[in-house]
Amino acid sequence: MPKFFIKTYGCQMNERDSEEVAHSLVARGYEQVGHESEADVVLLNTCSVRDMADQKALGKMGMLGQVAKERPHVVFGFLGCMAQARGESLLKGLPHVDLVVGTQKFHRVADYVDELLTTKAARQAGITDAGYGRMDDPRLSIVDVAEEPGSQSAIRHQQLTARQATAFVSIMQGCNMHCTFCIVPQTRGVERSRSLSEIVSEVRDLVSRGVKEVTLLGQIVNLYGRHEFPKIDNKSPFVQLLEAVHDVQGLERLRFTSPHPIGFSDDLIDAIARLPKLAEHVHLPLQSGSNKVLKAMHRVYTAEKYTDLIARIRRARHGIATTTDIIVGFPGETEDDYRQTRELVRQIQFDNAFVFRYSPRSGTSAANIPNQIDELVKEERNHDLLEIVNKSNRRILERLVGSEVEVLCHGPSKTNPARLMGRTRTNKIVVFPPSPRRLYDNPSAGQWGPRKGAGDELVGELLNVRIERANGFSLYGTLPPE
Repeated sequence: MPKFFIKTYGCQMNERDSEEVAHSLVARGYEQVGHESEADVVLLNTCSVRDMADQKALGKMGMLGQVAKERPHVVFGFLGCMAQARGESLLKGLPHVDLVVGTQKFHRVADYVDELLTTKAARQAGITDAGYGRMDDPRLSIVDVAEEPGSQSAIRHQQLTARQATAFVSIMQGCNMHCTFCIVPQTRGVERSRSLSEIVSEVRDLVSRGVKEVTLLGQIVNLYGRHEFPKIDNKSPFVQLLEAVHDVQGLERLRFTSPHPIGFSDDLIDAIARLPKLAEHVHLPLQSGSNKVLKAMHRVYTAEKYTDLIARIRRARHGIATTTDIIVGFPGETEDDYRQTRELVRQIQFDNAFVFRYSPRSGTSAANIPNQIDELVKEERNHDLLEIVNKSNRRILERLVGSEVEVLCHGPSKTNPARLMGRTRTNKIVVFPPSPRRLYDNPSAGQWGPRKGAGDELVGELLNVRIERANGFSLYGTLPPE
């Protein structure tokens, strides 16, 4: 039985695409493993949003060149956004790369892997074609970055782990907004939406397999279906979808990411107010607090409109958490532009924010804008803004100390497997121990310590946890007495 390993870089959509690839390989008898050293197939699902993501994937594949020499039967491949953007050029300098598959061909990966493994096995056995003398001959590699109509409906299978409580559901692919800093329209193509019935069917299947929380994914998720489906009763296709998924029996929580302010209409705010399964958390990218910079980014809203939208969302749902994305050091961003951003962040008081230094991407118009900002200035602004965000985050977390919150248990904490972790409805991380009865093997005999698998039965359950302290970006609490 061949074994495969997938490493995923980037966003939740990439994670979802990797799940689809994993499912297709498992369905053919492949076994998924946790490290490339165990695998016969090593796939890197890549991201191109920032140069650092490109470099991480390229560096990783470069390191795997030694593995290719020691284990020539192994298939190595790039998938996803960087593969789409760079295509066949990825074979140059990395002769061991066998496969390059773009963002509209994930459903073809299993076919290509089968073909490459067969080819490599034949060559190792001495069955070769004239002129193809090396295992890493680039003419044996497969590159497929072509567009494929209907590819948005191919991401529909889930490879779940035991007691998995959460799942991503891709509802659309592509983007038509063409923000000047963003390469996504080139790597993901134009907007293409799946049918409502197909999405609801996938959610029903997930719930039947134990999933309690679903996150709907789209590059600009609230623009779902705007070209394919009509409004009904003055409700956008996205709100119609939210209502349909909300009605799935057994689903406990519903999330979506990431929306765009331009598509955050009145009917969506109304849905946030009236659909109780919608979790109290909205991630709404700001990108800049300067109207001049927003215009240069082609974000098609102003700082004032964004601020008003946040206020309306907060009025619609008491206690809702708001998080955001911000870029510092966009070309031409002056000290005054940056000051406007930091003041807006102070004013809004986000629960959290992802702050990024602007990274020029080849093929985007922002890369050609004059007055590119010095890297040291970007770093200073990044550090300064993160301090403001972190202070706001700490204040919000500290307010929860002493309260009892609903937590969906995801499993063992990554930093301390003896404890469990989960998320609140507002998407806060909560770490807590299993109850004493489950935590200790035999305390009367002096065998103190976490029992292996302690709390396994709590994974996937909704629990009430009393918050005792806040530290960093997490909350720490305990289960109530039994």
